Amino acid sequence: MNQQLFEKVDQYISNLVAPEDCFLQETIQSLDDASMPQISITPTQGKFLQVMMLMCKAKRILELGTLGAYSTIWMARAIPADGKVITIEYDPHHADIASRNIAKAGLSDQIDLRVGKAMDLLKELIAKNEDPFDFIFIDADKPPYTEYFELALELSHPGTVIVCDNIIREGKVLDENTNDERVKGVQRFNKMLASNPKVTATIMQTVGAKEYDGMAIAIVN
Repeated sequence: MNQQLFEKVDQYISNLVAPEDCFLQETIQSLDDASMPQISITPTQGKFLQVMMLMCKAKRILELGTLGAYSTIWMARAIPADGKVITIEYDPHHADIASRNIAKAGLSDQIDLRVGKAMDLLKELIAKNEDPFDFIFIDADKPPYTEYFELALELSHPGTVIVCDNIIREGKVLDENTNDERVKGVQRFNKMLASNPKVTATIMQTVGAKEYDGMAIAIVN
């Protein structure tokens, strides 16, 4: 694969249809400043999430894996004034940086950042009979992706769109003898997705600035 070409084309697309403003750029910079991993989605992926949200007229959004709130900001900008994003982050340090970035972007009223284990917070939302979400983005730790998805279904309604990132792992999903728990997690997730009667789903390979990976896109039946 010609990674340099993929990155140039990704930049070309981003410049055309997904330009970053200063708040998005500062959010990416904040990760370096706080010694956090640069594993946010790309601008083109952020715009993709926005397009998907607009297609399903999403008002209530759930995100697993906030990191520095880069993807969170992209999504919050695609909902109406009375919409809401609930985003879940496990690491308190990451959550602190994310909260600052959200405030700088002027989105504190629309984004509800919750800190803790995603599994626990999802179960808490279910126990409290939280209203279903229109769009769910899962971009958290990979080993429990299957469990996250199954809990997400309990917080969905027919027509809810669920997008799951990083499920190809540079093609490592083909390695049946892998010892990588992240790869095992997405292998298990992909098999579950293929046979789950509650959704209609597909998997799209992605290339670009984030190299080679993939996203699952599912709609609840």
